[in-house]
Amino acid sequence: MLRNALEPWHLLIVVAAVVLLFGYKRLPEVARGLGRSMRILKAETRALHEDDPAPQAAPAPPPAVEPAVVAEAEADKQEPARSSAEGGATQ
Repeated sequence: MLRNALEPWHLLIVVAAVVLLFGYKRLPEVARGLGRSMRILKAETRALHEDDPAPQAAPAPPPAVEPAVVAEAEADKQEPARSSAEGGATQ
């Protein structure tokens, strides 16, 4: 049934209908607009593919911190609090 759906005389009828519909003076303008639309569609499709991150391996765990370094940092934070408490008691 659809074996002979697109023959040369079908294309001629379609072209004639387009010329009658838009007029021969507006055809270049219509073709330019169609070309711009196709470029925009292509750019948006490319951007959509770039936005999708590729599946990656699991993120690396954070580097291990030595317990001595953590204990020293906590002691430094608590030390000024003790001296201010002691200094406030003597005043």
